[in-house]
Amino acid sequence: MIDETQLMKKRTTSITAAAFALTGVLVLNSCSAGSFSGASGSLSVEDLGVIHEDEFGGVYLTMTIEEFNASGFGFGDSVNIEFSNGYELRDIPYYNGYYAKQGDALVVGYPGYPYIEACMNSGDDLYLAAGLTENDHAAVTLAEKGKYLVTQNARDIHYEDDRSLYESDAVFANFRAVTAGNISEGKLYRSASPCDNKHCRAPYADALMGAAGVNCIIDLADTEEKLSAYIGREDFDSPNFLALYEKGNVVPLAMSMSYTSDSFKEKIVKGFSAMTESEGAYLIHCTEGKDRTGFVCMLLEALCGATYQEIKDDYMLTFYNYYGIDKESDPVRYDLIAEQLLEPMLRSVIGDDTAPDTADLAACAERYLTAAGMSSSKIAALRECLK
Repeated sequence: MIDETQLMKKRTTSITAAAFALTGVLVLNSCSAGSFSGASGSLSVEDLGVIHEDEFGGVYLTMTIEEFNASGFGFGDSVNIEFSNGYELRDIPYYNGYYAKQGDALVVGYPGYPYIEACMNSGDDLYLAAGLTENDHAAVTLAEKGKYLVTQNARDIHYEDDRSLYESDAVFANFRAVTAGNISEGKLYRSASPCDNKHCRAPYADALMGAAGVNCIIDLADTEEKLSAYIGREDFDSPNFLALYEKGNVVPLAMSMSYTSDSFKEKIVKGFSAMTESEGAYLIHCTEGKDRTGFVCMLLEALCGATYQEIKDDYMLTFYNYYGIDKESDPVRYDLIAEQLLEPMLRSVIGDDTAPDTADLAACAERYLTAAGMSSSKIAALRECLK
């Protein structure tokens, strides 16, 4: 069991119940993002512009998180959205993270985002599904105060970007070898981004992958344009990544987190096919090495014969690295995260209602990749690469 004094030394997990009490009548106000009003227990913000957020397939509503919360909304509230083209979302949660079930709609005020965002969590691109254009606008109305506060409080976890708060470079960079099932030591690694230094982890991930002998990088997050921008920054400090990039050994896939979409599956096949055409060791990463990386590593582990428990242990280690959450110290959050995040991913690969701990995960993973367009010879070559 992990020493709790070390856990506390690493960082403090913040748990915030961000509920606001509605009192009296809100005075009509206006701002550059739109306008808000409230009367007789109602609360709404109107005339919000819409912007397509295409990395994760969402819709920015042009009001900052601070403005939205100051108008009376709080994390954990239930809201309704009406778009000017007639498309509506009713009784959806407002969270400060992606806490809704896979495919369900939510409004998210994610730290660092320029505006609040409406989306289908790991699902269809809402901007496209709703048929929106840049000429549309939206209104958000309070449906019920604090309806989803239990989930908000349970999932409201944050991490710090200060290396001194973490017990090692590897923990800070969320870097580790993947050895579940038949994957051999030294063949496959996962981490936070070694090139995007937004969270101050890139130089650490870069040094660790260099020491591990990584020769091929499957970059789930970025486009070629983004990679060029990172490399062009004055503070870019990832020489191992740069060397592999210049050799053509970085495969940028620019994946969303819509893991049931055809596009997601096609990009997985592209990445896995590139692995069979390059010598290892291999590194899988996105931005944090958490969500997209979690799915892709889960799929590789399943394909290579890992058990459900092996997959779960590796997946949940990310939540210890970032947040200090493990089965012993925080069992409620540990179980909730595994239930809400990992198990839907596994079920999307299994393809039916078979429980993940009883399914033939290797056969399911092979079937998943075959349906996605990967040939049986390529699948066999991928397994061979990781032995």
